[in-house]
Amino acid sequence: MKTLKIFILALFAATAFFSCKKDYTIGGDLFKANVNMTTYDYLKTNHAFDTLVIMINKMQLKDEVNGSGTFFALTNYSIHNYVQAKQAQLRISTNNENLVYTFDSLNFVTLKDSLRAYMFKDKFTLDKLTQTGVYVKANDGEYRLINKRPTTDYTNSIFTTDPQYIFLTKVVPLKPGGPVPVDITGVSAADPRQLVSDLCQTTGIITTTGILHVLNNNHTFTYFVQSAN
Repeated sequence: MKTLKIFILALFAATAFFSCKKDYTIGGDLFKANVNMTTYDYLKTNHAFDTLVIMINKMQLKDEVNGSGTFFALTNYSIHNYVQAKQAQLRISTNNENLVYTFDSLNFVTLKDSLRAYMFKDKFTLDKLTQTGVYVKANDGEYRLINKRPTTDYTNSIFTTDPQYIFLTKVVPLKPGGPVPVDITGVSAADPRQLVSDLCQTTGIITTTGILHVLNNNHTFTYFVQSAN
């Protein structure tokens, strides 16, 4: 029986090790990389994206989502984080601690480009990315750094090498209204204070129209808290 237990543990470790060479899901269910539906239709099948789908519909961006080679999807939490941060800001600026700001309060027309900032023309997958990454223009015209980095935050000692996850990074000016570089290559090329990075909790979902990565629940839509825009 002891020998059997050792074999099972070894088998589990080996399986986990080889799985870590592929894309990752953090704190979620296993998924099939290939889904036989468009990116938009896939989002509709998962309740974690209910708010995002409503936002896409209100912004009339369904075709742009499906036309993107890569889309970094926001969970309900990411959009909720934005609404809460916006409410807190408005309560201070209006000196009204009872001010109520909800998802329905959002100006979806002015926020269209903010959602386009998560869409990219080309396809970026974990196996094609490096730690240096690529600094590319999103569909809103702003640049984002996309790279992979090793992390031990979601792993344990059974791994002989640290799994690598995809990060999406916004580069912000050092001073409000200041310039943002458009020629950096890699994290080390910019001042660390300018880098606002978010880990993807799920990566490598291949739809019939592109690649889908899912940002972690702590991300705030538009990077509102960090960049205050």
